[in-house]
Amino acid sequence: MTRPMPENPLGVALIGTGFMGKCHAMAWRTVAATFGGAHPRLEILCDTPESRAHAYAGQFGFARATADWHAAIADDAVDVVSITTPNGLHRPMAEAALRAGKHVWLEKPMALTLADAEAMAQLAAQNPDRVTILGYNYLRSPAFQAAVHLIRSGAIGTPHAFRGVYDEDYSADPTLPWSWRMTHKEGGLGALGDLGCHLVSQMVALMGDVTQVTAMTQISIPMRPAPEGDKPVENEDSALALVRFASGAQGSFATSRVARGRKCRLQWEVHGSGGTITFDQENMNALWLHRAGEAGFTRHLTGPDQPDYAAFCPAPGHNFGFNEQKVIEARDLISAIAGGPSCGPDFAAGLKIERVIHAMATSNGRPVEL
Repeated sequence: MTRPMPENPLGVALIGTGFMGKCHAMAWRTVAATFGGAHPRLEILCDTPESRAHAYAGQFGFARATADWHAAIADDAVDVVSITTPNGLHRPMAEAALRAGKHVWLEKPMALTLADAEAMAQLAAQNPDRVTILGYNYLRSPAFQAAVHLIRSGAIGTPHAFRGVYDEDYSADPTLPWSWRMTHKEGGLGALGDLGCHLVSQMVALMGDVTQVTAMTQISIPMRPAPEGDKPVENEDSALALVRFASGAQGSFATSRVARGRKCRLQWEVHGSGGTITFDQENMNALWLHRAGEAGFTRHLTGPDQPDYAAFCPAPGHNFGFNEQKVIEARDLISAIAGGPSCGPDFAAGLKIERVIHAMATSNGRPVEL
């Protein structure tokens, strides 16, 4: 599908130079080469200290650098703001950008608290001419998009059940130092906010809205070492949930940041009346499909017949990568700014995801209606 692109290049401010900041920078530099249209103007890179901002501005190709995010957002040359900062800064930065008349590309999770997310969604709704998009990049995978198409076209009949996990082990070592990520004030939710929200974004795209969750959370390593002495971990290391969808289908959900050996196990399967689809992000270029009457599963490799793959490579089986998902996300944002369809999740859709993960965080084994 051909998407409209702006006639004039967009001016970009990027706040943050970490893992996702670099992903955004590469996406901004690559999107026009991949999908056409005007190359964005990389105007301002913001980080602290200012020396870091200047160093990465040169590496990422930004014209200017600053340590003042207020100035970056207010700059007249900036049309869209990429926000890749720690979670506690998401709301003030996103709201400042919207009030300044900028479009917003914000990394997940949307906010620290549900109240924050509600306020952000309300402000976005009051500025309908400003495009918002959240960094749920796994939704852009060609294999995932193919799965959505197969389900919607009836390839596996009526979906009856979803099973999903998102496990990593980046916090499994008990000697890992305490950090802001482990606090409610600066990190918000734990595994649910860092990993589980990605799984919810895919679950909802595949199965539709969630109406009920029953969940339990666990802090596996309650104290972490810090220079001033051990400090408590406030948010969850893992979570388990049973889910009911508006369609009547059921689901199970699990996420952990302390699952030894797991690196990016974003894995799910959908059981339908006529078949099953399965996917694992650690093997992101393969989708497995079973249809009633077949002996087992058939592996389908990513290729140019799947959405957006051909823009990167004309040959099947040559594999698609993590960063390419961000390029598609940038394309979707730019196209929406030019008047094309919203591919989201925007702040309204992101609020639905936040409601699910915060319901899981507060369930404590009791059903919570959404």
